[in-house]
Amino acid sequence: MTAQAASLPAAPAVRRTALPRLVRVELLKLTSTRATYGLFAASVGLTLLWTILEASRAGTPNGPAALSGYAGQAAIITGGVWGLIFAAVLGVTISTGEFHHRTATLTYLATPARTRVLAAKVAAGAIAAAAFGLAGYAVTLAIGLIFTGARGYHLAVGAATLTDWGLGHLVGAALLGVIGVVIGSLVRNQLAAVIGVYVWTLIIESVVGALFTSVRPYLPYTAATTLAGTPLGSASFGPGRGASSVAPLPFAAATALLVAIALVGALIATRTVLRRDIS
Repeated sequence: MTAQAASLPAAPAVRRTALPRLVRVELLKLTSTRATYGLFAASVGLTLLWTILEASRAGTPNGPAALSGYAGQAAIITGGVWGLIFAAVLGVTISTGEFHHRTATLTYLATPARTRVLAAKVAAGAIAAAAFGLAGYAVTLAIGLIFTGARGYHLAVGAATLTDWGLGHLVGAALLGVIGVVIGSLVRNQLAAVIGVYVWTLIIESVVGALFTSVRPYLPYTAATTLAGTPLGSASFGPGRGASSVAPLPFAAATALLVAIALVGALIATRTVLRRDIS
């Protein structure tokens, strides 16, 4: 080694930021962005409006079953599907926000290991999306109890079942949030990804579920709603809405399905999309 080479400064080592710290950074981004609160307000507002309308129609010819029995109470309390839909939308904004606001370059310069960034976004998406799911369930549960009590009926749903539904809202929303993060990583265009989530959940799954009833339990949004206790077909919109003769997936199977979808998408994003130029 020559004296000139020995005098050269050593190249700086790439800093490996701890994953928990990256997750905290992503959560800080979420709580510092008005869009997050806008999505949360829209989720709670639509859930509130939808549930009040359904509870008001309970027992009518074109409405849910009467609130005097288990079926009617369950239809109202498990009807908070908007929280699940907006959980997926939130996940999309987490991963596409970097490209929408042109901050991706700074993020990846600070943390060159892109897979760690994706993992942090997935974790943050799961945590924040779970809050959306729980908030939606709190709204529907409160409205269900208020309307049931106001009409002089006793609660026909046990505490254990109510707890299971709450856990289902948490798990379903968290996994849809993760899937949303993966979709955003694959698409990158925020508007296209958000529209895609709405089209899939509100239109495509309703149409496919109505045409091919045997496939309905395996559709991701539908599987998430059945985790939350929603009867199969009741979370659909338009002509696809209605009771289904096919049984929903068990809790463990529906969870495994959503986890598998998220893992496959994350693998594709890690192998292909994260290697693309971010400029």
